Amino acid sequence: MAESWSFLDTFETNFRPLVVVELAKGAKEETVEWFTKRIVDKKANGGAQLLVKPLVTENRDENIYLVGASHLRLLLGAETVGLVKECNDNSMRSFTYSSRKTFKDFADDNHNFLTMAECQYIIKHELENLRAKDEKMIPGYPQAKLYPGKSIVRRLLTSGILIQIFPLHDTEELKKLRHSWYGRVKVGYQPLDEIRCYFGETIALYFGFLEYFTFALIPMAVIGIPYYVFAWEDYDKYVMFATFNLLWSTVILEVWKRICAILAYRWGTLLMKRQFEEPRPGFHGVLGINPVTGREEPVYSSIKRQIRIYLVSLPFVCLCLYFSLYVMMIYFDLEKWALDYHEENESNFSNLMLFVPSIIYAVVIEIMNRIYRYAAEFLTSWENHRLESSYQNHLILKVLVFNFLNCFASLFYIAFVLFDMKLLRQSLATLLVTSQILNQFAESLLPYWLQKRHKKRMKKRVCSLKTDTDLSLVEQVNMEKEMGTYFGTFDDYLELFLQFGYVSLFSCVYPLAAVFAVLNNITEMYSDALKMCRVYKRPFAEPTANIGVWQLAFETMSVISVVTNCILIGMSPQVNALFPDSKMDLILTVALVEHLLLAIKFIMAFVIPDKPRDIQIKLAKLEFESLEALKQQ
Repeated sequence: MAESWSFLDTFETNFRPLVVVELAKGAKEETVEWFTKRIVDKKANGGAQLLVKPLVTENRDENIYLVGASHLRLLLGAETVGLVKECNDNSMRSFTYSSRKTFKDFADDNHNFLTMAECQYIIKHELENLRAKDEKMIPGYPQAKLYPGKSIVRRLLTSGILIQIFPLHDTEELKKLRHSWYGRVKVGYQPLDEIRCYFGETIALYFGFLEYFTFALIPMAVIGIPYYVFAWEDYDKYVMFATFNLLWSTVILEVWKRICAILAYRWGTLLMKRQFEEPRPGFHGVLGINPVTGREEPVYSSIKRQIRIYLVSLPFVCLCLYFSLYVMMIYFDLEKWALDYHEENESNFSNLMLFVPSIIYAVVIEIMNRIYRYAAEFLTSWENHRLESSYQNHLILKVLVFNFLNCFASLFYIAFVLFDMKLLRQSLATLLVTSQILNQFAESLLPYWLQKRHKKRMKKRVCSLKTDTDLSLVEQVNMEKEMGTYFGTFDDYLELFLQFGYVSLFSCVYPLAAVFAVLNNITEMYSDALKMCRVYKRPFAEPTANIGVWQLAFETMSVISVVTNCILIGMSPQVNALFPDSKMDLILTVALVEHLLLAIKFIMAFVIPDKPRDIQIKLAKLEFESLEALKQQ
């Protein structure tokens, strides 16, 4: 590998722009020259050995650069990042330049061996790994300090010198993807392989999970409709439905692990080795030595971080939870007022007024969730976590706890304090439908409308430019740099997580919840596809083998649903009639049934393998071959 870099040239006759680098308009010339030189310098000199070309526009103040790489450079980069590709014998192996001929569809003149998303991921990796050598500061900015090993790109971003780095869309490929994905109304599966090739594994897995979850909801929806139609007020008949729901929630999550393993193996991410995690961009501290890498980097006391978490963040989260409960009690006051008004008037208008408090409360919940999200991000950033994974875990925990209480506390209160099943059904239906409508509007329709307006204005402005550069490229870059940034699948998974809670926690009270969830998810697939292709900048591909901590979140929700449904069944008149003399016997019986169901649930999770047998054999075969190769060395 080391020998390969020496003969690698940065010259490429056919420059293909892959990534856009936008620097601040007032960036000093010496800074721009130093940064671009580091990008094109050879690896031996601490550079990235990439290709850079300025985007020439009429506005000379703009500092926009296009970054690409030679075919050979990308192949060597693929080995560096550990990309896994399919071999001629149909097995999946980590790509190495020395054994390149053994990989399927490889040819020296085949520039499509690596997908555009993979090429952009390699460039992103190389740019992020540009590190300071002997520089003490960024040239032209003495206040922007550097030290050996510091990521140059991250320092430029935090200093405001670098505005953004984003991958360019491939207009022709995007057009084909749009047509096969959402360009026509059809009954069928999403083109997950094409989505993965264009957007990467993380986004493809989200859409795979969304599609799978939607199909998994159909049996619940089909069974729920007759229960709703023929047994609306007879909650005793919902015992079988609730029992089916408990088994269903376990099976779908275990089967998803298998499907996820199949997709990850096919895409090569199941075999990718986990790389050593670098400090996140926002991490700061006193300069010190990392005991693992031996490199200089910021060091921050874990005791200080724990103090911030337990003495500031935790009390703040508890205060927010208290405020959420306070708002909930106001909602119940409004419910009481609406009920009194209906009893006094008993008109069509008063019937409608019964739904107003729930609708207002659903809107308030969405607003509170979004405000709290910003506060949680600020607090988690202030806690100064060293690793991005640690930052994400703490952020997800904060957001999940608040969202769970904010969305479901009122339903628990109605069910287990007020014992009002009719109000529970009404509130659940209103909260579910209202939240789905608001999410569709806020996440897709509004951004799409705003982007369409901006696109029209930008086209007029770009067409008026007089430049020798390819006008379509100038137009494309100017369009895309103003588009919104997609911040990942966090909000999308959170929405599905809350929906899963609405469907599973109180299924025996409102069987139609699954029906509304299916209808919402079908439109969600199209609206999210539209959002990815038309509203946001193209995100960098991020290899991943699973849905991460969200798998654990969904499994936790399914465990909670066992408890809630068992209690609701125990509260039914039919079950109460079996224990007329002793409530303690009833409680003990419900607890025993709940424990038995949980035991069945965990046994099923243990019995169903996470990976299909054929993939287990392929992974074992690769491990055996690796051990044999080590023995020969």
